[in-house]
Amino acid sequence: MTEEMASLAQHLMSDLELTRAPVQISYLDEPPHRLAKHAGTAPSVCTYFAEGEKKPFYVDLKDHEACEIGAFVLGIAPEGDVGKRLMDTVGMMQREGYLAPGDEAKIPRNEKAPRYVAYGPLGSLPTEPTNVLMFAKAKSIMLAMEAAPGGVPVNGRPMCSLVPTLNKGTAVAMSVGCIGSRVFTGIGDGEMLLGVRGDHLKTFAQSVRKIRHANDLVGAEDEKRKAAAAKATHPSGGGTSR
Repeated sequence: MTEEMASLAQHLMSDLELTRAPVQISYLDEPPHRLAKHAGTAPSVCTYFAEGEKKPFYVDLKDHEACEIGAFVLGIAPEGDVGKRLMDTVGMMQREGYLAPGDEAKIPRNEKAPRYVAYGPLGSLPTEPTNVLMFAKAKSIMLAMEAAPGGVPVNGRPMCSLVPTLNKGTAVAMSVGCIGSRVFTGIGDGEMLLGVRGDHLKTFAQSVRKIRHANDLVGAEDEKRKAAAAKATHPSGGGTSR
C-alpha cells in the first residue's frame, strides 16, 4: 500500500505540476504502529496539513482543540472551553463583518469526530488514506476539474471544511481557503486546496493522467493556431518602403 501510494503521489505531482507534496489524512480508532505522535499542539488544524507535507505523524483528538473552529469542523462537540472559545471567535467575526449571522451553521463538519488522525506525505503512512489534500495553482485546479467525475464543489472559509465535504461522499472538492489558513499554512495568493476522497484516489490519478495527455495535445494544436494567426496578421517583410 505504501509503495503504491508513493507512486501515485509522484504521478500526481508530475501530472498536476504540483510544487508541494500531496498530504495524506487517515482517520483512525487506535494510534498507528511505528508512527510518532506530533510533539505538542498546533495553532490551527490546517497547520497539521502543512506539516504533513514534510513528515508523517499522528495527532489525538485533544490536540486538535487549540483551534476551536477546526475542532468544530472535525466533529468535536462545541462544549466546555472549546465551545466558549468558539462562541467568542464567531461573535468577534460577526461584529467585524467577517461572518453574517447564521453563517457558522452552514459550515460543513463531521458528524462524528475521529479518535486519532494521521498526517504525512502520501505514501509515508502505514494506513490507507481517508482523504488526500494538495495545495495547487490555477492550472492544476483546471486539470483536476476536467478529470473529476461530475461537478466539483468549491468551498470557502474555513479551509478545513473541505475534509468533511469529502467525508460526506464527494469524490473531489476544492477550497479557496480562508485568511487563517493562508497565515498558518503559508500557501500563496494564487493557490487553492484540492481534496480527493481516499477511495477515489486511484481512479482520479488515472483520469488526471489521461486529461493531462489530452491537454498537452490540444495545447500543442492551439500553439500552432496562435503562431499561424500571428504570421497572418504580421507577415514578415510586409512593410512599405519609400
